[in-house]
Amino acid sequence: MVKVSGDPRLIGDPRVAEMARHAPDYVKTFSYRDLLNNRPPHDEQGTYDRPQYLTANFDPDKINALLASLGRKPWPLPRPKVVALVEVAPMKGDSFMLASKSDNLLAADMRAALLAAAQQTGMPLQLPAQNEAEAIRTRKSEPKGLARRARALGGDLLLIGTMVWREEALGWVADWQLISRTRNHVWQSRGFGFDDSFRNALRGTAQILSGNGQPDAVVTAK
Repeated sequence: MVKVSGDPRLIGDPRVAEMARHAPDYVKTFSYRDLLNNRPPHDEQGTYDRPQYLTANFDPDKINALLASLGRKPWPLPRPKVVALVEVAPMKGDSFMLASKSDNLLAADMRAALLAAAQQTGMPLQLPAQNEAEAIRTRKSEPKGLARRARALGGDLLLIGTMVWREEALGWVADWQLISRTRNHVWQSRGFGFDDSFRNALRGTAQILSGNGQPDAVVTAK
């Protein structure tokens, strides 16, 4: 529902929780894919414990009707392409920029989490190459200049993030800024792991671009 509408405020909505109890009623087809396909069982492993990837195809008319009952509407395709420029200051070691490729092990985990968050929200997202990311970081630009840089990298918008590990926050403090041709949006999350920080970033981006308002600052309850 969030992916189709672009509105993360539906998460935790009791009406959506009730709809989720009847999820099979909205599915047109589903299939399983064996992740160990073409590999025979080994040791004591049987077919029952082989990992499977479930794909469910939902009925668009039914999902649209559910959204309408919630006062929402589908966020149409194609969606804007976002270039993410994220600077990370970890608990230990030097800060770094997230890039499409790097040898940093933490960066690799964070890159995978960011791209997974983008997929979950239906947001086309790309990371710049390392040299491009560093060039944008070191050159102070006006918002219009940064928007032009995003388009030069093949995107429509630029999502700028700074993530700093804070012991007093018991997690990452993440500041996000979505830069477009006409307006900038800013929001923050505090005290989350980097997976949830990226989910907050992409859900906030989707909320703005789908016309569902400004994301609120969020703080984990620890």
